[in-house]
Amino acid sequence: MDRRIFLRAVALSGTAATLSTSGALDVLAQTVVNSQTGESADLVAVMGGEPEEMFKRGITAIGGMGRFVKPGQKVTIKPNIGWNKAPELAANTNPGLIAEIVRQCFSAGAKEVTVFDHTCDEWLKCYENSGIEDAAKAAGAKTVPAHEESYYREVALPKGKSLKSAKIHQAILDSDVWINVPVLKNHGGANLSMSMKNLMGIVWDRRIFHRSDLFQCIADICSLDKRPALNVVDAYRVMKNNGPQGKSPADVVTPKGLFISQDIVAVDTAAAKFFNQIREMPLDHISYLSNGQALNIGTMDLEKLNVKRIKM
Repeated sequence: MDRRIFLRAVALSGTAATLSTSGALDVLAQTVVNSQTGESADLVAVMGGEPEEMFKRGITAIGGMGRFVKPGQKVTIKPNIGWNKAPELAANTNPGLIAEIVRQCFSAGAKEVTVFDHTCDEWLKCYENSGIEDAAKAAGAKTVPAHEESYYREVALPKGKSLKSAKIHQAILDSDVWINVPVLKNHGGANLSMSMKNLMGIVWDRRIFHRSDLFQCIADICSLDKRPALNVVDAYRVMKNNGPQGKSPADVVTPKGLFISQDIVAVDTAAAKFFNQIREMPLDHISYLSNGQALNIGTMDLEKLNVKRIKM
């Protein structure tokens, strides 16, 4: 079967499916071009493995966790834990991926690792039923809540166009480095939720995003001076419809992908192109990407980057 036809069949099947690794390189080749410079990659796309193993391969290709986390540092990991949903429904970041990132941080010498999200559903249920709290703690991290305003401090956003300031969670502000780990999924308001959209979970008042220009506000919050040291887009399971919560397993496919980069615009551009192999979603429908590029937060031009593709 033609790869494009196969992917479209997966997207329309209404059931979770696993893409064959024999077609993985074709899919990624349509997403990014590897410049084959031999240097540490600017962006890594991994296909066809389990979340933990894909991250191990990907972080090695981008220079190792020691490139981003130094001995004695305090690290915060920000997954999407927004919804009281089981991992199989792909509303939240994969817990196995979070556990492996925690382990890699400690292997790099991190003093402590904290995991949190400002959830949409009741936070205790989200943390528990997503599987992320247990996974993070088992790997040695601690989880902290984000449901009270006292956890946040006002920070100016001088480069923002619509959003000039925001209250940011102390776990971000008090860390030495932080790692942004969203899940790739459909979103009713933003069309796609990825790395840039995931920063709404570090903010206290998210209503202003929806009252104002959502796509510009998403770009504006990404202009925060304290940017993620690394962005890791979980595309192991992908919610193709009815995001951000989903309604049933019929909304989920399992393409087994992962994207890693320091460039938040680039990694989201690559993930968005990947999503387009599952369901059509033109990039101009995700205008926070171009807004972010206009703010010089990152680039949508993937051909300017050293991109490495890995098929497992």
